Amino acid sequence: MMKHLTIRTEPFQNQSAICGIVLAGILLFLQTPVRANWPGFRGPTGLGYTTEENLPISWGGPTNENVLWSSPLPGQGHASPIVWDQAIIVCTVHWPADVDDRKKVIPEHHVTCYRSSDGKLLWDVLVPPGPWLRTDFRSGPGGGYAAATPVTDGRLIYCAFASSVLAAIDFQGHIVWRKPVVPYSFDVTLGSSSVLYGDTIILFCAMAKKEDSRVVAFDKANGDIRWERKLPQMQFGHSTPVIIQVSGKSQMLIAASGMEEAGDALQSLDPADGKLLWWCRGEGDASSPAYGQGLVYFDDGRGGTGVAVDPTGTGNVSDTHIRCTIRQRGEALSSPIVVGDYLYRLRTPGFLQCWEMATGKEMYSERLPGISSAWASPIADPKGHLFFANAGKSYVVQAGPECRILAVNDLGDGNHPSPAASDGRLFLVGMKNVYCIGVSLSMP
Repeated sequence: MMKHLTIRTEPFQNQSAICGIVLAGILLFLQTPVRANWPGFRGPTGLGYTTEENLPISWGGPTNENVLWSSPLPGQGHASPIVWDQAIIVCTVHWPADVDDRKKVIPEHHVTCYRSSDGKLLWDVLVPPGPWLRTDFRSGPGGGYAAATPVTDGRLIYCAFASSVLAAIDFQGHIVWRKPVVPYSFDVTLGSSSVLYGDTIILFCAMAKKEDSRVVAFDKANGDIRWERKLPQMQFGHSTPVIIQVSGKSQMLIAASGMEEAGDALQSLDPADGKLLWWCRGEGDASSPAYGQGLVYFDDGRGGTGVAVDPTGTGNVSDTHIRCTIRQRGEALSSPIVVGDYLYRLRTPGFLQCWEMATGKEMYSERLPGISSAWASPIADPKGHLFFANAGKSYVVQAGPECRILAVNDLGDGNHPSPAASDGRLFLVGMKNVYCIGVSLSMP
């Protein structure tokens, strides 16, 4: 499907070309063995769970244990990698060497595709930037221009960059459509990753100017707006929506409150049309919600109060469906995860906390010394292995009411992207390279 390296900036294709791409994608799917893909931020569920049972526990160190390959990145960012079939997709940005002041120049926007078997760079697409020249670079590597994780349905790859642009790219490395995201009064950066639902791609835009806040569903085929819900009372946030199933129906959870408590910090929408289903008091900003034991947990990632709420209500559920609250200890820009009966939260500068999900009872708070990032969100496998993994110093912990560290690993290339898991392997993005971690290569 992908045979050579290309760097593309060509014009966008017309509707007939799009139909051809879709047909080619269907034929390719029918001819390709089914793999456990990792299509977006926090995987296929958006909650950090993988079905992979043979992921390596240890990697790196003096012998580069279980490092199958590494490949250089054309720039920097902290968007997480995604995996579809044999393609690893990474978003980065790059300022040319002759740029003296990064606050005056929008960097190149790169979408790169690597072959999962050996790390070969198959193509590198330059997406024309959007209208927002940013000057606040607090949001990490790449100045925060490449913060949002791409998402794919196996036909097209959808990428948002913090110059306020959204683009769709096919698996041959062609831009199919591109849309500026306006207005763009984001706080610091565009940090929320897009999610897919049906034939739409949904972007949560919780803005510094409340009157600009909204959720927008774009048509996957051409980028036209299918529906939009304005949120004029919602303050800024950077969390990614989560779509869950409750009583056989889909709910999309969005969380934002501008780092303070709000009566509707968590809202549940129908992802088909944006209709508001229920809302809850709390705080929201950088972290996406977790879901487990029949409860939704959310906090703002800044050290405020966390809330566990039953998602079966309607309207304002603040006084009827909150089951427990948890007082935070310090910043936690990663997202929480529920494994079994327990909720896990990693905090700066590396404290792992565990609570009983149903009651909010704290089970432990333990230090993970020297962990490179508390921004990377954890993933969990069916064996209860919790991977607090990045391309620097990482930890693997056994889920349970006591902190049991299984391995400490280090690739010496610490960065904030969350890991991706597919086909028995982990994929990690550092500051310099993308890495494939696995015990052995699987047969295609």
